[in-house]
Amino acid sequence: MERVVGTVVRGLRAPIIKEGDDLVNIVVDTLINAAEVEGYEIHDRDIIALTESIVARPQGNYASIDDIAKDIENKFEQDTVGVLFPILSRNRFMNLLKGFARGAQEIVIQLSYPADEVGNHLISVDQIDEAGVNPWSDTLTEEEFGQHFGKTSHPFTGVDYIELYRDVVEGEGKKCTILFSNDPQAILEHTDSVLVSEVHNRARTLNILKEAGAKRVYDLGDILAAPTSKNGGYNEEFGLLGANNATDESVKLFPSHSQKIVEAIQDKVEERTGKTIEAMVYGDGAFKDPVGQIWELADPVVSPGFTSGLMGTPNEVKLKYLADNQYSDLKGDELADAIRESIDQKDNQAKDAKASLGTTPRQLTDLIGSLADLTSGSGDKGTPFVYIQGYFDDFTN
Repeated sequence: MERVVGTVVRGLRAPIIKEGDDLVNIVVDTLINAAEVEGYEIHDRDIIALTESIVARPQGNYASIDDIAKDIENKFEQDTVGVLFPILSRNRFMNLLKGFARGAQEIVIQLSYPADEVGNHLISVDQIDEAGVNPWSDTLTEEEFGQHFGKTSHPFTGVDYIELYRDVVEGEGKKCTILFSNDPQAILEHTDSVLVSEVHNRARTLNILKEAGAKRVYDLGDILAAPTSKNGGYNEEFGLLGANNATDESVKLFPSHSQKIVEAIQDKVEERTGKTIEAMVYGDGAFKDPVGQIWELADPVVSPGFTSGLMGTPNEVKLKYLADNQYSDLKGDELADAIRESIDQKDNQAKDAKASLGTTPRQLTDLIGSLADLTSGSGDKGTPFVYIQGYFDDFTN
């Protein structure tokens, strides 16, 4: 019988996972049990995706605010620390900032405007135009920013991040200066000790600051890349990149050793079912909200670990292009057969730029991670595992 369904995505409900639990066996048991209960088969090249938080939890991959403060103190020697280009997020940055303030003499925060790097807006582009401000050249003090734009608040949460970040620093008993500029060198007017706090452009910003003569420069990946105490949390690959709030005095770090975990899951599923599936760990998806303008991706990567079958980009042809151009004179079964033949031959022929026009030129893990992130959500669905079938199928299957 001809298949009438393509890709199927299921959020799998899992038990509450705590530190020390055997994640690999929990994932495999959940996957096999779900297939039996829901009445579907496990196939080769199916995909099981695990949210990064469920990987970090059994690892006990947490760090205290004091751990962060200690590393800041060690690296900056209790100097005035410039916190450059932080994202605007209570979950992602508030506790980090608390740790930075606790370990520094005082804090200078430089915010990009009108928005941070992931699209959280302080103000709108229209407000900038109305004020006659040039965000590419104008550096504003907090007072000047207020004179131009008044009080700010996030369109969804109502949070005033300028006020929030000031309160966090001053809550640690430290002086806080806030300025607004998209020029990374502007912060050097206040301190030559800088913590680059952006995620995706950090390497470029580090180079700019070093060439401009900054004395001490680190990024979030350098903080807690090694333990500061016997039982202190750390992540040797990502440091504080990808961290988010756990409690008032701790953060959950991005998972470590993700590659070993996904490979162990793949091996265990093959051992128990005879099928070779793909596995990956995913964090934030990489997509933009057209209303809030948020890009979403606050993690350093979409997937910190994935099996080899998920490497690369899709190799696809555009069905509507073939139907409208090469086979515009065909209809019905004759058209379907011609398109099937083109799909069958796509791996053996030089890539046809026109036939692939409009297909998505992104890494498979970015696409699948975004799909999984939208499926699992970040709230109370209770589905930290996402099972995807038919993703690699095409019109010929």
